[in-house]
Amino acid sequence: MIRALLLAASFAAAAGATASGQTVAPQSQPAAALQPSEVLKTPVLRRHVEVTGELVRIGDVIDNAGSAANIAIYRSPDLGTTGALPTATVLAALSAHQVIGVDTRDISEVTVTRLARTLAAKEIEQQVIQTLQQRHNLGAAEDLTVNFDRDIESRTLPASYAGAPQLVSERFDVRSGRFDISYEINGGEGAAPARLRLTGTAVETVIATVLTRPVQRNEVIKASDIVTERRPKSEVASDAASRDAAIGMQARQTLRSGQVVRSADLAKPDLVTRDQGVTLIYRAAGIYLTARGKALDTGAEGDVVNVLNLQSKRTITGTVIGRGQVAITVISPRIVASATKPE
Repeated sequence: MIRALLLAASFAAAAGATASGQTVAPQSQPAAALQPSEVLKTPVLRRHVEVTGELVRIGDVIDNAGSAANIAIYRSPDLGTTGALPTATVLAALSAHQVIGVDTRDISEVTVTRLARTLAAKEIEQQVIQTLQQRHNLGAAEDLTVNFDRDIESRTLPASYAGAPQLVSERFDVRSGRFDISYEINGGEGAAPARLRLTGTAVETVIATVLTRPVQRNEVIKASDIVTERRPKSEVASDAASRDAAIGMQARQTLRSGQVVRSADLAKPDLVTRDQGVTLIYRAAGIYLTARGKALDTGAEGDVVNVLNLQSKRTITGTVIGRGQVAITVISPRIVASATKPE
C-alpha cells in the first residue's frame, strides 16, 4: 500500500510540474535508495486475464502490482467461461485501492477467463467401460453396451482438479449386468475431492445374424431376409451363423422373425428333389454325354443320389452338381499290358 501511495504521489508531482511549465530536476538520492528491487515500475493493464480461483485480484489485471497484487476486486466468471470488463470500470476498482497511473495501452476492455477442466460425458462412459473390462475380463469396448440409470452429463471442475479419476468403490453383478461405481478426482492440497457415482447395466454383446421375416422349412434364405445387429452374448449360441454363411442356405425348420440364425438351423439347399426330372451327365475320357432321368432321392450339392435313366430304365447312382443336374461317373476300362515271361 505504501508503494501505491508513493506511486500516486510521484504521478501527481510530475503532473503539477508539467502544468506550470517547469521541469522537475532529478534529485540526488543515496545509492542505497536506488536498489533495483525498490525501483517503482508503472502498472500496466493486461488485455486478457486467466484465473483459476473464485476471485480476480489486482495482480491478475495489471503487471507491476506490487504489494497490492493480492487484493481481490471482482468475483471470477463461472467455471470455463469468459467475461469482459470495460477499462474504465477496472481503473475505478484499482483507484479504490490507491492504484493509479495505470498504463492502459489503449485497451478498451479486459477479458477474464476462469480456467476449468471439463469431463466430457463420453470420457466418463469410457472410464466405466475400462473399469469393467479390467476387473471382470469383459470383451472389447465395442462389444459392451452400457446403459446408465441417468443420462450422463459433462462435468466442469476447477482447473486444479487435473488428476485422473481414481476408483473408490465398484460392484458388478455378472448375471444381471448391474453396476455401481464411484470415482474421486483430487483437487489439490486443502480441496475436497470431486466425487462421481455411476449406476446402470453393462451387457457384453456380439454381432449376430437375425431374420427380418419368418422363414418356412426348406425355404432358401436370401440377402434381404437377414440383417446383422448386436445381441447380448448370452442370447447367441456358440454356433451362430455369419451373414455370408446364411445367404443361399436352406432352413431345416420354420424360423421366426427376429430369431438369431444358427448353423444348426441351416442346410445346403436341395438342388434335386425326389421324382424330379433331371439331366444325367456322363463324363469319361474324351466323352461327354447327357440323358434324361428321374431323381429317386432328394439331395443337395455334393450328395450322392439314386436316379432312373429313362432311356435304359436302369437305376444308377450319381452326384448332384447343380440344380436338376446329376453327374454319372463312368469308369473307363483299364488296359493291362501282357506280361512277358523271361526266357
